[in-house]
Amino acid sequence: MYLSILALPLLGSIISGFLGRKIGVTGSHIITCTSLFLTCVLATIAFYEVGICGSPVSINLFSWIDSEFLYISWGFLFDSLTVSMIIPISFISFLVHVYSISYMNGDPHNQRFFSFLSLFTFFMLILVSGDSYLTLFIGWEGIGISSYLLINFWFTRIQANKSAILALTMNRVGDMGLTIGFFALFALLGSLDYSSVSSLSPYMNETAISVIGILLLIGAMAKSAQIFLHSWLPHSMEGPTPVSALLHAATLVVAGCYLLIRSSFLLEYSPTVLLVIVIVGAVTSLFAATSGLLQNDLKRIIAFSTISQMGYVFMAIGLSQYNVALFHLVNHAFFKALLFLAAGAVIHAMADQQDVRKLGGLIHYLPFTYTSILIGSLSLMALPWLTGFFSKDLLIELAYSQYKFTSYFAYWAGTITAGLTAFYSFRLISLTFFTYPNGPRNDYVNISLSNGEADNFVVIPLTILVLFSIFFGYIGHDLFVGMGTDFPGASLFQHPANVTLVEAEFAIPLFYKLLPAILSVLGAALALIMYNKYPLLLVQFKLSQIGQSLYTFFNGKYLIDIIYNGYIINGGLNIGYTIAKVLDRGFIEMIGPNGLTVNLLSTGNNLSKLDSGIITTYALYMTLGIILILFYLFYPILLELPVPAIDSFRLVIIYLITTYLVISSWSTTDTLS
Repeated sequence: MYLSILALPLLGSIISGFLGRKIGVTGSHIITCTSLFLTCVLATIAFYEVGICGSPVSINLFSWIDSEFLYISWGFLFDSLTVSMIIPISFISFLVHVYSISYMNGDPHNQRFFSFLSLFTFFMLILVSGDSYLTLFIGWEGIGISSYLLINFWFTRIQANKSAILALTMNRVGDMGLTIGFFALFALLGSLDYSSVSSLSPYMNETAISVIGILLLIGAMAKSAQIFLHSWLPHSMEGPTPVSALLHAATLVVAGCYLLIRSSFLLEYSPTVLLVIVIVGAVTSLFAATSGLLQNDLKRIIAFSTISQMGYVFMAIGLSQYNVALFHLVNHAFFKALLFLAAGAVIHAMADQQDVRKLGGLIHYLPFTYTSILIGSLSLMALPWLTGFFSKDLLIELAYSQYKFTSYFAYWAGTITAGLTAFYSFRLISLTFFTYPNGPRNDYVNISLSNGEADNFVVIPLTILVLFSIFFGYIGHDLFVGMGTDFPGASLFQHPANVTLVEAEFAIPLFYKLLPAILSVLGAALALIMYNKYPLLLVQFKLSQIGQSLYTFFNGKYLIDIIYNGYIINGGLNIGYTIAKVLDRGFIEMIGPNGLTVNLLSTGNNLSKLDSGIITTYALYMTLGIILILFYLFYPILLELPVPAIDSFRLVIIYLITTYLVISSWSTTDTLS
């Protein structure tokens, strides 16, 4: 059963990809969606058996690498962490497949699209179910190439090509650190299995563990789009909207967080790495929230909220609250998938218009989609008793409860981010649904005539995700992060010194507990008032010098892309051009291939000119040769130097000359006779 969870998406991908012409579009839809539905059923059973009943499963298929000290087997581990990740991956992937039946209707390459989606799901399941870092790395690279294929699905668009290449190359930076970290792990511990690493970590040098932890963090930062390695995620919106939902909710961006959560037994023995993770997460969450304030692309606003929420997860990991990080990761998957799919419904209805400044007034045309985005946004801003509240507010409270400078920094960064998140979420809702209609009249007429929400393939996935966004946090709270729960089991390790859940529940002043929720409500109210009641004030502020500067800075995402392109990328290209022209094709070729060839040819030509065929010239050569030989033999006497003993080399020369003279005299005598 457990292997079927992995095999079914791969089977659907192979059939849809290689037999697409045979089975047709409908056949591809049926096979891939059925495979994912069966995966969801089996994942639910696995969650019950492993997570709730506490019966982890380990499967060892066969040996993969057996080379002296390195032994790697194809093995899979289904513990509470794995089954917790499989639930959102399988469910959201199934809903995205169903949603794509309607969204991609009319596209001539449906079979290829569904094949790539199922392949993406397969590699993500491999990543979370492997029992070693090397098996994880197979899934890690698999989702990387799958994301390239999906972002670049419409490969005739230049921007899609550029976005896919950016995602792939920026993730290479993280993969470099991750690969070196795996080599360091093997050099230090002699194994890459989770069980071996977790057993040996307490006995290892703290500095070595810190270095390994930093290398793993670099890989996780690139995959989960943390600050300075985040640029690829907003640009990945060039792919179809179902791809964005799968990327941001259940697959690519959660891979880095999963890596760090799975490495809890390693990170807990390096306070330095935990400190760095807290700072990275807090700075990223605040940076992404401020960058999303003034974005105008509908999907990019939601994309920056993804970066911000991944920053929250990193904060929880750095605070050693791995169960809270896992819970927020699962919760976030549901309401983020809801937001993206609902945004896709808006874009599809408005003739692929994504600029929120060219939308507006859609509440009367798309009431169900409006309700879906509203519930997703309320869950994202952690309104009390919705799914996001049960993990996000607890995470912020745990930051305050550690009474350290870095944890206080994380608390205030998370609290401010909560208010900013509510502001840009309701800014999106206001500009899309509440303000005056700003789109072409024909688009609104077409929505009225076609009843854009009538398609069940759109309504059913959104309805299911709405229910998850409302109820899942309440249902799963006690199981994942309840006081005394043993659900994580041995899959997560938390040092006893870092257990602060009791402190967070009972010792924090009420004001600091309620402050994130208060700021969220104030941020939402401020957005509604500013964009619906007093829009002229915003226009006047934007036209002022300060407003233009702030708008340019935040809308330009802190101008990080400009720095990358203007200095790092162009500088690297200029250096590469100089090396290619001056060093490679200049100095090296002058000394190497070209120089050697030219010199040999010229030397050969010059030597060939010596063979003139004139007897007097040959006599001159012989005379010069005899003079040189005699000089070599008798130079000590000529230069009045002490006469050395006749060495063996001189004797050889004298012998050869004598032999030559004798033979030449014989040949001359024979010729005359």
